[in-house]
Amino acid sequence: MYGKNVWLVPDGYMSDTEKGGLVSHEAICVLNLSGKDASIDITLYFEDSEPMRGIHAVCRHERANHIRLDKVVTEDGRKIPKNTPYAVLVESDRPVVVQASRLDVSQPEYALMTTIAY
Repeated sequence: MYGKNVWLVPDGYMSDTEKGGLVSHEAICVLNLSGKDASIDITLYFEDSEPMRGIHAVCRHERANHIRLDKVVTEDGRKIPKNTPYAVLVESDRPVVVQASRLDVSQPEYALMTTIAY
């Protein structure tokens, strides 16, 4: 069996920059090899405000799901704020593998960062 049920990414940040048809964004990339579809819950933690809950996704068995954080909306209609540091908690009802990635187009040389979550 691959993966875990709980993953953390302490460094989250999305610039509000758009350039050349590209948008700065982050993604939570989930791989599910557990044998069944996985229900994913995402919680964000901020430096000076209450956690943002109510972000849900599904990752089907033997599939990858790239959850673009600039496109998600919480149950109560909120979007993740731009230009604001946050941390991410990913909880799954099935063992999955989680990777975080960031595309930052705010500088002349675009930056792509990726890391396996903890």
